[in-house]
Amino acid sequence: MSATRIHVERVVDAVFDENAYVVFEKPGGRCWIIDPGLDPQPQAIARVVANHSLTPVAILVTHCHGDHIVGIDVIKKRWPQVELYVPAAETDWLGDARKNLSAGFGMDVRIATPVSQALQPGQTLPLDGLIWQVLDASGHTPGGVAYYCPAGKVLITGDALFAGSIGRTDLPGSSHKQLLANIRDNLLWLPEDVAIYPGHGPSTTIGQERASNPFLRM
Repeated sequence: MSATRIHVERVVDAVFDENAYVVFEKPGGRCWIIDPGLDPQPQAIARVVANHSLTPVAILVTHCHGDHIVGIDVIKKRWPQVELYVPAAETDWLGDARKNLSAGFGMDVRIATPVSQALQPGQTLPLDGLIWQVLDASGHTPGGVAYYCPAGKVLITGDALFAGSIGRTDLPGSSHKQLLANIRDNLLWLPEDVAIYPGHGPSTTIGQERASNPFLRM
């Protein structure tokens, strides 16, 4: 069975090489903005939204490190109707520059936008005619999640799984054992043609990472 067409537009923050995504089923429809980062990335996101005549309905966060959340308030100011979905275990990181690690970069990121949904693994989220699953991808951070659309064969992994690599686990609150277990138990069992869109770097596939990711060899 062929996958439903999902549009995933990547916008890269040049400072941290952080990927934000605009995700939608069809031009003229609703969209999600995932992991908005540092200026001028939000302005580039706005251009993508305008080019496809989209209506943003939610900001989704994979994990609450500063480089993945710093653009939230800018997006909310531009589109006041958008909701904010954040991993439940990390909601308090939004207003704490020490926990979200931005203090270490001299940025002091503190997000004022209120959380609309505190997400738990196992939840499902609708976007137009598509259903997405919230998967446990914690380990890089205590509450990190991935977003998976089975019909579209698309997986947004944040900083859990990259092309040829995995997320750092030498940071406060991280766990190498937990991250590897969640990648193997919750991500690698997906069909091999599922497209992976990570928090940094190029896209890849489940099949490619099963076959060649050196961090995932048994």
